Amino acid sequence: MKYFSCLTQVVVLLVLGLLSNNTWAWSYATATKNARLDAITTMIDAGASAGKLEIGPTGMGSVCVTFTLNDPSAAAASGGVWTLAGTPKTANASGACTAGAARIRDSNNNDIITGLTVTATGGGGNITVDNTSIANGQSVQLNGFTLTSGN
Repeated sequence: MKYFSCLTQVVVLLVLGLLSNNTWAWSYATATKNARLDAITTMIDAGASAGKLEIGPTGMGSVCVTFTLNDPSAAAASGGVWTLAGTPKTANASGACTAGAARIRDSNNNDIITGLTVTATGGGGNITVDNTSIANGQSVQLNGFTLTSGN
């Protein structure tokens, strides 16, 4: 009987949860968003030298071009937006690939941001470059990168 009572309570709670309208809207204050984003800059710049942005094929099985970032890598976040400093940037490719993914690392090769998408300018990726078909030795232009804090 005790088992049936507990089971009934669980079912009632599940049904009530499904029928309720979740109106628990919350968000961080802009100052909190900026502080969270500024922590990214601190992490990228933590090594002895400047961090880097690496671009490779989807899945990041290899790296075909590396951009050395400014140090500091970004100005203070404003309005909940973090903007990579010094863009556009140009670097020569060290390998050939169809660019599809990117990551940002500190100078000690610690991953700071991973899983970034790469597209040609106007393609909607996190990172945009002038051409995603990269040949070894080709000059590649990084057009910009911003992060916007959610909530």
